[in-house]
Amino acid sequence: MKDFRIIQAMLAPLARRAATDLTSLTRFVTAASRRPSHSVRRAVATTASAAMADDKFSLPERYKGTEKNIWVEFIQLALEHKPLNLGQGFPDYGCPKHVTEGLAEVMHDPNLLLNQYTRGYGHPRLVNALAKLYSGLLDRTIDPFTEVLVSQGAYGCLYNAILGHVKPGDEVIIIEPFFDCYQPMVKIAGGTPVFVPLRPRQDAAARADGALSSADWVLDPAELRAAFGPRTKMIILNTPNNPLGKVFTRPELELIAELCQSHNALCLSDEVYEWMVFKPAEHIRIAGLPGMWDRTITVGSAGKTFSVTGWKLGWAYGPAKLMHNLQVVHQNTLYTCSTPLQEALARSFEHEMSLMGSPECYFTSLANDELRPKRDYMAQFLTDCGMKPVIPEGGYFMVADWTSLDKSKIDLSPYTPGKPDDHRFVYWLVHHHKLQGIPPSSFYSAEHKKLAEHYIRFCFIKDDKNLEKAESILKELKKSME
Repeated sequence: MKDFRIIQAMLAPLARRAATDLTSLTRFVTAASRRPSHSVRRAVATTASAAMADDKFSLPERYKGTEKNIWVEFIQLALEHKPLNLGQGFPDYGCPKHVTEGLAEVMHDPNLLLNQYTRGYGHPRLVNALAKLYSGLLDRTIDPFTEVLVSQGAYGCLYNAILGHVKPGDEVIIIEPFFDCYQPMVKIAGGTPVFVPLRPRQDAAARADGALSSADWVLDPAELRAAFGPRTKMIILNTPNNPLGKVFTRPELELIAELCQSHNALCLSDEVYEWMVFKPAEHIRIAGLPGMWDRTITVGSAGKTFSVTGWKLGWAYGPAKLMHNLQVVHQNTLYTCSTPLQEALARSFEHEMSLMGSPECYFTSLANDELRPKRDYMAQFLTDCGMKPVIPEGGYFMVADWTSLDKSKIDLSPYTPGKPDDHRFVYWLVHHHKLQGIPPSSFYSAEHKKLAEHYIRFCFIKDDKNLEKAESILKELKKSME
């Protein structure tokens, strides 16, 4: 009887914490009461562990709904089928020579401390270079040690900004299409995403070659105003936009600035493609608009700026009172980044700043000398194969409407049932023609994915030979539909 009471006491908490079948518990207690005490305790512990394992070690609630990632999925697809991959956004033909040479010089530098820890919020030489650059661009003095933070890529900076400022119950406005990490980061912080999509203007007129421009995708001012409210903490802006390539105009940015100020909201401005803007479009930093410095955090990327995506270094800048929150999150997650990479990046900035205003400056030549011909070439062969490209004003991605292809020759039924059509089309294209893009619906909320189903995103910062291969593949696709 004594053993039975012991068993009841031990099982009571378990019964409260787990939805265990009462009949099974009764059978177990009856059987266990006949065992010696040490056997009873061992059996109860084993049963408790088994019953609680699923619950105790399940994914924390804050991460539920974020388990799947578009990049994990499509990198795996590329590994399995080995298509010509125009999905991921990275150059496959190198970067400025002085960038890699600078890293080699750092590794042979007699200063052995360049291989040790550096300042947690950013290597001194690098934050000084960044402060100097953006002080000139914004016509204000930026403090390198309180107003600049270096983190693990733009991803790290976005995470620091969102987790550092968004509290449970806060609303965060996200302009669609958006880079896919914004939404899960807001949810992890306990915030509520509020989505406002860019839509093609109804009066948008095709160019002479039949293509539309990313400038034709616009916000509805009334819809944007309605999204702001008393719980709005932040709006996330991405200009130039990925995947559309839209460069927000001054009037569009002024509207966002007006709403941020009237509702006391922050602006998190993701400007990683700031140097990839095609004339006559102009990149305008919202932090430079009247009244916006004090409520804007701007994010940049070494991978995008110098075509070294594998370096995974990014930075954020803004007023010290806002940057403090980012520093706190950063020091409790990553603490510091690679010292030699930061030193090499600082030297690269110093080199380019010495060339500012000249045609040799990579900040100038990247877009209009290097990327513009690739952009125009891709637009041409996409049009020739029967797709309708959207000509980007910035960045290195192009979305194209694929639905003008002969749908009777495209059987999507075997691929990812239940997913949007663009997602399934990417799988079809990989399986049948060994060419991979990215489905733009991945950059939209569930309620607005229909806006992207007719499109596919391709990257054009690729070697010319690979762009030529893509053209050949699409010519064969067109031929197979005739």
